[in-house]
Amino acid sequence: MRCKLSPPLLHLRHIRLFCNLSTIQWSGLGFSQMLKPSQDAETISKILIQHHNPFHAMESSLQLNGIELSDDLVFQTLLRLKDVSKVALGFFEWAKSLPGYDHNVAIYELMIDILGRVRQFDVAWQLIIDMDQHGVKPSVKCFCILIRRYIAAGFTRQAIRTFDDMAVFVEREPAREDFVTLLDTLSKYGYIKVATEIFNKRKFNYELDEKIYTVLIYGWCKANRVDMAERFLREMIDKGIEPNVVTYNVILNGICRKSSLHPEERFERTVRAAEKVFDEMRARGIDPDITSYSIVLHVYSRAHKPDLSLAKFHSMRESGICPSIVTYTSVIKCLCSCGRLDEAEELLNDMVDNGISPSDATYNCFFKEYGGRKDAQNALKLYRKMKESGSSCLPSTNTYNILLGMFLQMDKLKIVRELFNDMKESGSGPDLDSYTSLIHGLCEKRKWREACEFFVEMIEKGFLPQKITFETLYKGLIQSDMLRTWRRLKNKLEAEALKFGSDFPHYHLKPYRSGTISRELLLPMNQSQ
Repeated sequence: MRCKLSPPLLHLRHIRLFCNLSTIQWSGLGFSQMLKPSQDAETISKILIQHHNPFHAMESSLQLNGIELSDDLVFQTLLRLKDVSKVALGFFEWAKSLPGYDHNVAIYELMIDILGRVRQFDVAWQLIIDMDQHGVKPSVKCFCILIRRYIAAGFTRQAIRTFDDMAVFVEREPAREDFVTLLDTLSKYGYIKVATEIFNKRKFNYELDEKIYTVLIYGWCKANRVDMAERFLREMIDKGIEPNVVTYNVILNGICRKSSLHPEERFERTVRAAEKVFDEMRARGIDPDITSYSIVLHVYSRAHKPDLSLAKFHSMRESGICPSIVTYTSVIKCLCSCGRLDEAEELLNDMVDNGISPSDATYNCFFKEYGGRKDAQNALKLYRKMKESGSSCLPSTNTYNILLGMFLQMDKLKIVRELFNDMKESGSGPDLDSYTSLIHGLCEKRKWREACEFFVEMIEKGFLPQKITFETLYKGLIQSDMLRTWRRLKNKLEAEALKFGSDFPHYHLKPYRSGTISRELLLPMNQSQ
């Protein structure tokens, strides 16, 4: 559907690293890979962010100039607003109010994901009901997204209830694939006991296969209970279900990923256990793949064994297995952590020569070593090289967060500000971790006013600060005898709490309230007044 905007009022952005479990994940749950180049979407998102009035979000949505609205444009714009939930919701509501335009199901799915990220679950449910009332049938994916966000927030009961309620809206019982993904998401976020309990109660309703068991094996490995993972592997084999290379890679990763590698005896014991898995794979006619070798290389990297890493790497190539980006990154990380940057750079060049583009994780290995050395010059040189690379490998949110922490430690606030602005302009952030790291770093440097500035900006964008962030800022201001600054901040927070939902009276928005996080902290302040 397309419609013309109204006249402008003002002027016109790793298991999962080492074991590829994409076959057992909900397809399409992630939205970042759907980001496409769109000048119109860039323009709209920048206008809304730059001219956003935090207390009157609908005003901001009127600052658009002569862009033809379509489903794809709305979707791409919301993708660029995913880190500013209030602005995204304002744009979503404004677009929905235009005559002749209705959101499609994909846009509702994205908006539900954005709201779930900031735990506005009541509003997400209202959108699902709104879909149903406006003739847009809620999809299974809507509920998949909501379940994942519930579990990520630690609300497992609500997630399971949502799974059960899904049938009312999609007019069918949850399929086996939906059940697999519920278990997978619980396992991914560390709730393997809940996943196992659900599995034992409901496994008779579904046909069991290697995917379901691999999910549970992954969850127990993630919880560092390889013994339970192996128990499920044996149960799987006893039922006549053949494990595949992914299943064994999960077990292999469980053996290697959390085991202590020091002293030397523990490292050798881990390597022997990994080789035992390799032997069992071959005995069952399963050839270890590039992921299997990458896991072992990661063990060498964690144990700081650069010579063994290089030897294994070259041995793998000689046996006819082509290195992947993960393999290269493991060896580069090992070399960087051992201070052998020249060899790491040679391997990086070899990687490019073989047609493999480095990822942000590859570059982050160098940034972490530069941070340890307090080498600002080379860190900035590599950062600018990444920026100039075009779209091949731009800095990610994680990259920016590493650099922000590094330059905060070096007390280079001008560079910190530059990086923060670059991150905003690139559209890769900031996220909750960015603000949290920045505020805590500024507090450590006793830069209280700057910390307050970012704290307020964080709240205005819809992020809910962690309790420790609020307490750190409060205690620092009180100890520094900055009561007036604290009062202004407190008044700002109270004003935001009152006005947060004024633009969306029909939604049950949950505003950030300082008292709900740490009410007792306000008492000394009130008494001092």
